[in-house]
Amino acid sequence: MADPADAGAADAGAADAGGADAGGADAGAADAGPAEASAAQGSPRRRPRRRVLTEMAVVLLVAVALAGLLRGFAVQVFWIPSSSMVPTLDVYDRVVVQKAFFSWHDVREGDIVVFTHPPRDQCPGAGDLVKRVIALPGQTIYSSGSSIYVNGRLLAEPYLPHYDPLGPPIASRQHPYRVPPGEFFMMGDNRSDSCDSRYWGPIEGSTIIGKVVLLVWHNGHPDFHWF
Repeated sequence: MADPADAGAADAGAADAGGADAGGADAGAADAGPAEASAAQGSPRRRPRRRVLTEMAVVLLVAVALAGLLRGFAVQVFWIPSSSMVPTLDVYDRVVVQKAFFSWHDVREGDIVVFTHPPRDQCPGAGDLVKRVIALPGQTIYSSGSSIYVNGRLLAEPYLPHYDPLGPPIASRQHPYRVPPGEFFMMGDNRSDSCDSRYWGPIEGSTIIGKVVLLVWHNGHPDFHWF
């Protein structure tokens, strides 16, 4: 999985320096003739090349720092390494994940989230994973055929294709599974080909990195879609 300056101080400094230069030109013009004074007033001095390069370097460093902060704390772009979320997310798709102003307490049923690799995951692959939240902490879950029931009610899943076989089942009506406090039951939209909570159990809320909010690249071309 994936992969996201204020130059006011520099401008103010440049304005102050220009005022000092202009004062020097006026003083020289008082002793010179009219033509020489006019030429002196009409030719402002250029800032030293070294100073211009220094200002550019400072602006560039600030921009890089802000980009790093934005990536680290606000949003981050991830790429999809597998087909477990097809057709919603395809292999090599790019998604924007919200990290700032986000807490796992805000996660809702049906959200797509990115989380760190579960310690009990023995499936091929490594790194962060992206799945859909199916059941919240304290809820019960079981399957019957290709249908999923949460707290005894049929789970509405309009994001799935008309035919999407479940694959490995989830508990049973007689013995539903209860999600532990602070944990979430995760599944991929490609149910029959997704290594998810059916294999390695629910995940802890503290391992959730952020929520997928925007699709920016889909099926090999730009495709913007909000979640």
